[in-house]
Amino acid sequence: MENIISTMLNHYFFTTDEDYENALKEIIQEIALLGLWRSKFFEHAAFYGGTALRILYKLDRFSEDLDFSLLKPNPGFLIESYLSAVKTELTAFGFTVEAVKKEKNIETAIYSAFLKANTAEHLLKIQAPLAVQQRCHAHSLLKIKLEVDTNPPGGFFTETVQLLKPIPFWVNAYSLSDLFAGKVSAVLARNWKQRVKGRDWYDFLWFIQNSIPIHLQHLENRLRHIHFYQDQEQLTPEKMVALLTMRVENLDIDLAKQDIATFIKNQNQLAGWSKPLFFSAIKQIKVLPVNSH
Repeated sequence: MENIISTMLNHYFFTTDEDYENALKEIIQEIALLGLWRSKFFEHAAFYGGTALRILYKLDRFSEDLDFSLLKPNPGFLIESYLSAVKTELTAFGFTVEAVKKEKNIETAIYSAFLKANTAEHLLKIQAPLAVQQRCHAHSLLKIKLEVDTNPPGGFFTETVQLLKPIPFWVNAYSLSDLFAGKVSAVLARNWKQRVKGRDWYDFLWFIQNSIPIHLQHLENRLRHIHFYQDQEQLTPEKMVALLTMRVENLDIDLAKQDIATFIKNQNQLAGWSKPLFFSAIKQIKVLPVNSH
């Protein structure tokens, strides 16, 4: 197992302490996905969100959480057996991780759990340089949130994506066009009060840069599901553009850049960020043709 971890580490380029911690998190994420696959989780659910883009589609930023959606609503879904499978898999690879279900304070369709591990202990296990280990607080905790939406908005497509590490296995994931719909929904509706989630805007540009069309019907389903879009008329490309334009008009670019900066290596990618850039990007969004699946 140590040889497999060493091979996984060879895919990373380290220059800072954060690089080692990010690599450690990502390796734990990938092993967790393997544990979920072994437990048949992906027969009932699909991977989506920023970490899905990072691990499955090579988005060039780190992402913290593992987000999943059931394939169809199931209020009786239980997460415990899958957490047990994840912990078993991580233990087999030499990681000492606690898998803890988060108890709900309010009734919600989202089931949350955390994978927790001692950062210093695991930096030692991945043979991080001694100086990096010494700068890490002895009680520092590495945390990865795992969330499952048990009442997802419908109308999405999934695809099976192969991963080759730590061993070859398969992950069921939202199609890229539906991932784009989810990202635009987050850009429009996520309420972070005074905190701007620049990661959403970074991912938003990534979809456009890669010419990925958006699944407009799924976007409408998501926005109606959270009562953001309540127009009696269908969501059209023109209405989507109008909503995004309004959002950019109120966007604090500097706060967005501050949020994304810690998740990317090349800060020069942010040099051109401006409202005119986002206005121009919005006009380049392509829409997935109806009945294209």
